[in-house]
Amino acid sequence: MELAKKLLGKVLRVKYKNNKKDIWLSAIIIETESYYLDDKGSHAFLGYTEKRKALFMPPGTIYMYYARGGDSLNFSALGKGNAVLIKSAFPYLAEDNSAEMLSVMQKLNPAKNNSSKFRVVEKLCGGQTLLCRSLCLKVADWDAKQFDSEKFYVEDVDYKPDKIIQTKRLGIPKGRDEHLLYRFIDCQYARYATVNPLRKRNLVEEADYLIIKN
Repeated sequence: MELAKKLLGKVLRVKYKNNKKDIWLSAIIIETESYYLDDKGSHAFLGYTEKRKALFMPPGTIYMYYARGGDSLNFSALGKGNAVLIKSAFPYLAEDNSAEMLSVMQKLNPAKNNSSKFRVVEKLCGGQTLLCRSLCLKVADWDAKQFDSEKFYVEDVDYKPDKIIQTKRLGIPKGRDEHLLYRFIDCQYARYATVNPLRKRNLVEEADYLIIKN
């Protein structure tokens, strides 16, 4: 869980070739989920396979798989089988190339069912598959690979969330440890997360989620 919390506020950097010109696509991580080897909701719990080998490789290995019709990004963590899913991010707009970067990301991830309409900035990376689509991260390119400072890496930009929401993970089947509070959200960006627990009327603080000072 420590890695899942520490990744909040870090920036994903991906080099993309746009019209024969290299441009860095960047997004700040706002939502993560923890998975452990003995966690029934994790892929590693199902055992080692060639497809899941990244989960058993050294910490920091990239693990990608297909989910909900798209690619999903994970990093292996300390302890074999442990990993963190990068659930959501937000375009990192603190640099000079922000306008060009957003234009590229919107072309890579257009609005649903309408390839000519741009997806709004707030929803470009609001979910694990949307995030990968906006950054052009693909299973075939990065699964079981190591980070590369010339192509794809994670950067510390000296930002740390003041408060973190700790809550239940999403999409975990009943009986697969769905009750565990293993999802973490930067409170400042909660409205851009996959699901904002602060806006769900049926969720109760202390029972369904916690707000912790970082």
